[in-house]
Amino acid sequence: MKLRKTMLSASIVAALGFAGTAVAQETATVAQASSASQEAKDLDAVVVRGIRGSIEESLQTKRDDVTRVEVITSEDIGKMPDKNVADSLARIPGVNISAASANEGAFDENDRVSMRGTSPSLTQTLIDGHNIASGDWFVLNQTGTVGRSVSYSLLPSELVDKVIVRKSSEAKVVEGGAVGSVDIITRNPLNFDDGFSIFGSVGAVYADKPGKTDPQLSVLGNWKNSDGTFGLTVQAFSEERHLRRDGQELLGYEPITAGTAAGQAHPDLVGVYFPVLIGSALFEQERKRTGGMFTAQWKPTDTVELEANYFRSDMKADNYNRNYMIWGRRIINGSSATDIGQVPLPGYVVRNNTLVFAEFAPTPGQDHAFGIYDMINRPNAKSSTEYFSLEGKWDVSENLRLSAQGGTSEGHGETPTQDVMEFDTGLNTGGGWNIHGVGAADWNLGTANTAQPGVPNVDYRLDWVFGDNDIDVEDQEDWGQIDGSYFFEGGTISSLDFGIRAARHERELPQVTGQGPGPGAFDPASWPQGFRNYPGDFADGFGGSFPRDIWYFSDGDVHNFGTNFSNRDPITRFRYSGAYGLKERSDAAYGQLNFRGDRWTGNLGVRFVRTEEEVKNYVQTTAIDPAAVTTSAFGPYKQVITKNSYNDWLPSANFKYDVSDDSVLRLALSRTLTRPDFSSLAGSVSLSPPANVGGVGTGTGGNPNLEPILSTNFDATYEWYYSERALLSVGAFYMDIDNYVSLGNDRQSYFTVDALHPQGADVPYDLAVPVNTSAKVKGIELAWEAPLGDYFGAFANFTYADGEADNPDDGNPLTVETDAMLGTSEYTYNLGGYFENEMFNARVNYTWRDEFFSGLDRASAFWQDSIGTLSASFGWKINENMSLQLDAMNLNNPKIKYFAENKDRPRSIYENGRQYYLNFRFNY
Repeated sequence: MKLRKTMLSASIVAALGFAGTAVAQETATVAQASSASQEAKDLDAVVVRGIRGSIEESLQTKRDDVTRVEVITSEDIGKMPDKNVADSLARIPGVNISAASANEGAFDENDRVSMRGTSPSLTQTLIDGHNIASGDWFVLNQTGTVGRSVSYSLLPSELVDKVIVRKSSEAKVVEGGAVGSVDIITRNPLNFDDGFSIFGSVGAVYADKPGKTDPQLSVLGNWKNSDGTFGLTVQAFSEERHLRRDGQELLGYEPITAGTAAGQAHPDLVGVYFPVLIGSALFEQERKRTGGMFTAQWKPTDTVELEANYFRSDMKADNYNRNYMIWGRRIINGSSATDIGQVPLPGYVVRNNTLVFAEFAPTPGQDHAFGIYDMINRPNAKSSTEYFSLEGKWDVSENLRLSAQGGTSEGHGETPTQDVMEFDTGLNTGGGWNIHGVGAADWNLGTANTAQPGVPNVDYRLDWVFGDNDIDVEDQEDWGQIDGSYFFEGGTISSLDFGIRAARHERELPQVTGQGPGPGAFDPASWPQGFRNYPGDFADGFGGSFPRDIWYFSDGDVHNFGTNFSNRDPITRFRYSGAYGLKERSDAAYGQLNFRGDRWTGNLGVRFVRTEEEVKNYVQTTAIDPAAVTTSAFGPYKQVITKNSYNDWLPSANFKYDVSDDSVLRLALSRTLTRPDFSSLAGSVSLSPPANVGGVGTGTGGNPNLEPILSTNFDATYEWYYSERALLSVGAFYMDIDNYVSLGNDRQSYFTVDALHPQGADVPYDLAVPVNTSAKVKGIELAWEAPLGDYFGAFANFTYADGEADNPDDGNPLTVETDAMLGTSEYTYNLGGYFENEMFNARVNYTWRDEFFSGLDRASAFWQDSIGTLSASFGWKINENMSLQLDAMNLNNPKIKYFAENKDRPRSIYENGRQYYLNFRFNY
């Protein structure tokens, strides 16, 4: 880890100088015990085991908190209810999960968490109350849509003691979650029962799509001295698994124009949309997640406590993607200025302004490629995250407590190499498609033999070599904070919380090498000779008729070709449009009064936040611009630095009233903040200068002038704890979001040096870029949980969210405008039940999520269709020290489907299969 010494040293001094413990004033702070992350960790002095115990502790923590929180507590040391923390969070009303960060298509592991019908970027993920830098392993999340969300694929569930989901805010909570936050609480060494203890699991995971079994290992050891003043916790994990995703992808839609042969022969087709590409996509991957955590805790006196934490998680994610496609764009638009494309045979069908059925005749003796085939191998793709933190608490007196925390965190997302071979295929064979709505389409490449390559340059030929290399996205954050609480004797005001915090965040991708073909690449003698075929059961659950038995070169052969016949010069092949950089400084101060009366508690506070941003955009320019860098084959560019600062006040108020001994009413009002996605701020800018002096140019790209996103939130909830481990609740929420980010038009000025402005001038441009707008979300949440007899229990919850964004016209005539908000599923529900006795336990859960808007991709709207997933777990307690656990994920083998502006324009369908985790658990 690259420790930035100045910031870290200041943090350490602060932590040591204000060290202390939280043992004093216990009575005065019971009502606030779970409102701060470290205080939540202190609740574990008594370890509660089992499903029923974890439910009881979760409900008790929820009930005691003055704010609106949801809590998931581990059932045992290192045992969350699910193998994936995101899956556990999905059971909470108002929380959504997804298996994709942007539009890369979903994989088999849920990776992102969002709340109340918004995008993951508006939900903050913390560990023990602080931010964590993160990385993404998939290349499109490194260079394309780069959001603020944290990848849960790097966070193993074995680390977690409990997870606190905050739906209402307080002044003392770290800003960054406009709609809420998820705080992952880890364990403290001094809270373990025994002087020495060790917990662990050894097992395996079987994935039925790849048909592979891989090892899983996690071990946690804890030691504390006899007087309970010093302790150490060490945890390590190593988890491997294979992944296979079968898919059909329809990559975008475009309108037929009057100048094409189809438009000339059939004027009724002009303006009708057709699929750009339809393909059979096979994705395979090997993942290996390794890492661990170290915690040291010291209580030299009854009033002083120190703690140090180090955590690291690495995920190796080699992957190989193949997509064999019919090329609708080349069929209809042609391949050159003199080739105006093909005319569909009689009988074509148009539905919802979409050419859903069309066949095209072969073209003997001509040079037409009806298909295109991509093989993309990404060896050594990986992601990582780590942090080091110091924290301390000091009870200065019976009335004053001071605490401090400081640390540094670093994450990486890396794609060192993409080995790419793109082939023209289906040469002169004809082809066609038949689209049936959301799901699999029928398509063919006429007379093409898809099962084997055939003759080079007769049946297939190299079209191009592309792909980004040398990618290492670096994400860093340093922070330091000092907090205090002053407790009043008697009266309505129980305490005053106050504090300051400073953080520095950097996100940068300085190098992107956009490879091209090297010498000898187009010579068939350079191409691999042997081949393999897609698995025999590829896409067997999709239905439809399309190529399934498809040839491909092995990942090793494609890698050898890429190594020897690709041009990867980092200077001449620098693809500046993928590079970016951002530095962000945030300073905050807060004050919060906590109140208490007969049957009620509450707080009122305000947080002041100053944000300073320095955004680096790579901007297209001309060669005569003195600032231009002209060494790239992608054209001249320059770096433009933009600096902005913003001051924001974030007030909050929370009120809790005990209506009776078993019912609680909560009201909350707050203003919260997050910041725009990295790619929205720092994306590259492409400019087309005006044709005349005094004119206005055009362009696209990122917008460094985006302001922080602010949300005014109201929350009301009634909770009835009508029995032990039982809850019935109803809640309503409303969020009015200012500076929401959407695509639109913005006039900005760029210094331009060209033939019209040889001396340079500030020229106005109308840019299609991310802009600040507004959005609103309102909804209701219903939840029920109860034991059914001594050993059974069940739960159900339902969320309704109505989100609407003021999305402006982005200036793209191909884009269908929508008022949908990113990530808003109108309906979400969960159903589940459990059984537990002294020897056996079992749990089953079904989660359903309505369709939601996923953004813009290839000039069209992109929606994920509704999806339901079924999971189950079974456990056998062999004795007090040993048990067996079987977890089954995606039991219903769900199909993940996407569509564009309407459901007659499907975009993709994927199947990842089921996973089974069998673990032998032990403790000593």
